[in-house]
Amino acid sequence: MLWQYTKQPAAKRFFPLPNEIFSLGLSSGALAVYSYLLYCEDRKTYQCYPSYTSIGKSVNMSVNTVRKYVAELEEQGLVVTEPTSITTRDGRKRNGALRYTILPIQNAVDLHNQRQLRRLEETTERMRVTRKLEASRERHP
Repeated sequence: MLWQYTKQPAAKRFFPLPNEIFSLGLSSGALAVYSYLLYCEDRKTYQCYPSYTSIGKSVNMSVNTVRKYVAELEEQGLVVTEPTSITTRDGRKRNGALRYTILPIQNAVDLHNQRQLRRLEETTERMRVTRKLEASRERHP
């Protein structure tokens, strides 16, 4: 039997990746994990529930590596994770997959810009102090 192409709505075959994501200095691994989370996300609630294992299988990473990149995404203000729990049939409570909430990209861009500005201010202050010390040494050798 020949494979038949069945046309699906375009929205089901694609997901948006914001252009601003490339200005945040993310590692390639974090970018891959973020892309997968966007792929999984419910576009009405901005949430998804993939396990570290399923993310890892999809982006070809180990569970520990996925965990590291999820932490990077949280630090950059792109996602928030919350633990979930499930109740088994016999009534025991177990840990569920994390709930990922995808945050608006503008929050991450603003956070990134604030951090860059803070670094610039710290560098400027360091340079000012260094110049002052050098001037003091020149006056009092």
